[in-house]
Amino acid sequence: MAQSYDYIVVGAGSAGSVVAARLSEDSHVKVLVLEAGGGDSNPMLRMPIAWSIISRHPSVNWGYETEPEPQLGGRKIELPRGKVLGGSSAINGMGYKRGHPRDFDQWRQMGLEGWGYADVLPYFKRSESSWRGDSDFHNSAGPLSVRKGGAPQLLYPPFAEAAQKAGYKITDDISGPDPEGIFITELTVDKRGRRHSTARAFLYPAMRRGNLTVVTRATTKRVVIENGRAVGVEYIKDGQSVIARAEREVVLSAGTYNSPQLLLLSGIGPADELRELGIPVVADVPGVGRNLMEHASVPVSMAAVGPITFLSQLRYDRAALWALRWFAFGDGPFATNGNTAGIFVRSNPSVDRPDLQLTFNTVNRNDRAWWPGQEKSRKYAFSCIVCVLHPQSRGKVTLRSVNPADKPKINLGIFTEQADIDLAIEGIRRTRAVYAQEPQASLIRSENLPGETMQSDEELTKHIKAFAATMQHPAGTCSMGTGTNAVVDAELKVRGVDGLRVADASVFPTLPGGNINAPVIMVGEKCADFLRGRQLPRAEV
Repeated sequence: MAQSYDYIVVGAGSAGSVVAARLSEDSHVKVLVLEAGGGDSNPMLRMPIAWSIISRHPSVNWGYETEPEPQLGGRKIELPRGKVLGGSSAINGMGYKRGHPRDFDQWRQMGLEGWGYADVLPYFKRSESSWRGDSDFHNSAGPLSVRKGGAPQLLYPPFAEAAQKAGYKITDDISGPDPEGIFITELTVDKRGRRHSTARAFLYPAMRRGNLTVVTRATTKRVVIENGRAVGVEYIKDGQSVIARAEREVVLSAGTYNSPQLLLLSGIGPADELRELGIPVVADVPGVGRNLMEHASVPVSMAAVGPITFLSQLRYDRAALWALRWFAFGDGPFATNGNTAGIFVRSNPSVDRPDLQLTFNTVNRNDRAWWPGQEKSRKYAFSCIVCVLHPQSRGKVTLRSVNPADKPKINLGIFTEQADIDLAIEGIRRTRAVYAQEPQASLIRSENLPGETMQSDEELTKHIKAFAATMQHPAGTCSMGTGTNAVVDAELKVRGVDGLRVADASVFPTLPGGNINAPVIMVGEKCADFLRGRQLPRAEV
């Protein structure tokens, strides 16, 4: 006999953990969470500085990559996705940014009532336990710990002075009333200096309740639909097929790549594509898998004058001491993500919000610990990641086969639009302008990437296509909207099927300007309230 619950949540990631935890606050409600990955017991997941190493490990990363991208010379792009409880919040860079207020007001102007900035701010606040305390913009008592990043070894003072000379102001609170300019990244790290994924913040405390069941290493095959209504899911656990029934609703929180995959496997999507694969059409929803967006990124790197960057702290004897300090006291440079600071930038005065993000570091992502005596072979460098915040380029997600264990086909499409290339070129030039100011300039010997000879638009375009990557912020493949290409409505209900919602980054109609983990958590909070028939009052901002 099928197991029966009130709600079934597929995916225990950034949104799914929130949805499940909030629903289980009602003691009379039974909730099932299905997670295809495993547990998050690997201690490297908890150490913030280790994120760039552990995020690529196959034990915690699904190992997705794009199909060959023609506009990038046929390169495939790595797409790390979390394979553990907490999803990608368990392997990401932990940056906490909400996006610009205009991003959400744009959603409201697209016809999505309830998604303007005044509507979503209370949900951002509800989830947050901020080091800033209580205010109109922050909360000190939510489940998710947010603390200030930075450490002396990351050389913020010379950077900040140079950036100010280049024409940028310092903003005290990138999630407050002035979300533009130079900022020190805030991190989803708890008071003990440990990563605070949504599993740690929301799901684990909720699992102490008797009405929440979490099943790991469970691959969902399809949503079970009867007479136009989602009544459960079929999943594989230990090689056996299991049916679980949902008396109320099913929520897909499998992420931007896997939520559309599950809809397609369940017969919800473009009818012609489904018929070609022999999948019976339940609902013809052309937008499923379309509108894939990413924050495309391009690196800039400067050779340092000597062993002054964070790489010097990764010498094994020093690294061991920093690791011990982190373990004992939860502070020091290993309690950070290695990011010095960032700047939210308007490419020109005519745009209504920042359209570029420049992320400055005193360490390259590929830098690793090294032994004393190897110093001469070390390449000390400052680096910046130039990110296009509101890309015009779009990609898509389609099925590789009808086997749910097969990874979906992902065509990212970054930098297919010239406007995005032009923005990236502007970002490179602005980055160079910051590095050219004192006192930062005196710390730099030469330019590694793109290289001092690369100056023209054509030369910088070649650099972009050769080195383009992503910020790992995929979104949009099950977009909210009001038109025929929308997949879900403003209450996250899937078109053409009752009792089925999607809650993750795939529902974003446009990309927020910044890291997307905080907005995804906000979506999870709102979804839980939709299901419970509740709504927080709008903020007065």
